[in-house]
Amino acid sequence: MRFAATLLMWLVTTLLLAVALPTAWVQQHLVDENGYAALTQKAAADPSLQSAMASELTTQVARLGTSVNTGTVSLVAATYVSSSSFPGQFAQANRFAHRWLFTDAIRSSVDAQGRWVIDIAPMLSDAAFKETLSDYKITVPTSVPIPLTDNAPAALRPGALRPAAAYGRWVSIGVAGLTGLFALFALFLARSRSKMLVALGVSGLLVGAAGWAAIEFGRGRLNAVLDNSSGDIRRIAEVMVGTAENSMHQWLNISLVVGGGLVIIGVIVSLLVSLARTG
Repeated sequence: MRFAATLLMWLVTTLLLAVALPTAWVQQHLVDENGYAALTQKAAADPSLQSAMASELTTQVARLGTSVNTGTVSLVAATYVSSSSFPGQFAQANRFAHRWLFTDAIRSSVDAQGRWVIDIAPMLSDAAFKETLSDYKITVPTSVPIPLTDNAPAALRPGALRPAAAYGRWVSIGVAGLTGLFALFALFLARSRSKMLVALGVSGLLVGAAGWAAIEFGRGRLNAVLDNSSGDIRRIAEVMVGTAENSMHQWLNISLVVGGGLVIIGVIVSLLVSLARTG
């Protein structure tokens, strides 16, 4: 009976860990506005994203004015995206998109099709563009939204993820707390604490490995979502998705390392206990 209860606690702990890890990552890096901005700011350091953003900025400037020399604007844009001010302003533009999706607080800036957009007005208002735009007598509007998707699914509509913003933090904390609680129950019920440490380490290894496999499996679905965008926006989205994947991989690697560490500690403790008994 005790063995069955211990096994049940271990299984529940493993399942909860499999939910807690991605939930915590999503909350910190996607649902939380500051975390999402930090992720996009990191992506902004990628040369591929910078190149695509420079091209998109050139396109938008050409739309704002007539007789624009795109070659000149392209050089200005390339200089801007390689400057120190670009990552922060790119993150700010993505805050706009985040609020639009998670709070629906800026519906007035949504385009006619209700598509997910980012506002690049702060970028075009940077000092790097000031002289060039002045030469072409272009005044930057208060908002220059550009769509991230051509055919946005229902999940990418204004305010679609407000429940996640409202309850995500508490769900994340609750699942993490339950994971720790059931791990303690498992240790308490186990006849051998050292063997349970090994078992919990295996849980960490299983979750880490399963997470890597899930990301690879889900890449196909992500590509299908990215197919809703094209051109420079597709290139920008690909870099941002890649940055998010790398971040999640780091969390999964921590699970693998901690899991492996618990296995080693459990084995060592078990050997020491056995030596003490035989001695």
